[in-house]
Amino acid sequence: MAQEASQNELPTPLAANLGLARPPAIYLIAILVGVVLHFVSPIRFVPNLGRPFGGLIVVLAATLFIWSIRTFRSAGTPVPGNQPTKTIIKVGPYRVSRNPIYLAFSLLQAGIALGVNDAWILITLLPAIAIISFVVIPREERYLDVRFGEEYATYKASVRRWL
Repeated sequence: MAQEASQNELPTPLAANLGLARPPAIYLIAILVGVVLHFVSPIRFVPNLGRPFGGLIVVLAATLFIWSIRTFRSAGTPVPGNQPTKTIIKVGPYRVSRNPIYLAFSLLQAGIALGVNDAWILITLLPAIAIISFVVIPREERYLDVRFGEEYATYKASVRRWL
């Protein structure tokens, strides 16, 4: 149940993301649409020498993702946005980005696009980032503002959303 609210306060939602816009699904759909478009009508955009950088970016994305998840777990708060957040994490990758997991997902898709050398996968990243930036993150930030108040406001003022 949501916490009781006084007359002037909004009730605290049960979790940051109870909606249909689930970030892993958003990125997965974007990647799959890009791959389908790649097979239908590929658009090459980097020389073959540039393709290995895609692999490096994928490794960077995986490392950032694992580091972010481990930081969440060590703080004792659940990773999925449909579960209540227990604390504001200010260590590890969260010192430089409020959303390192979304950054990792975005880097993963960009790395895949470079690795297979197809612009469609990069193009489909744009709507994924737009949905995350304009739907998912604002909803999560509203939840954190209500749940943690000044502590989150201070963190939000000192750490950038992406980088």
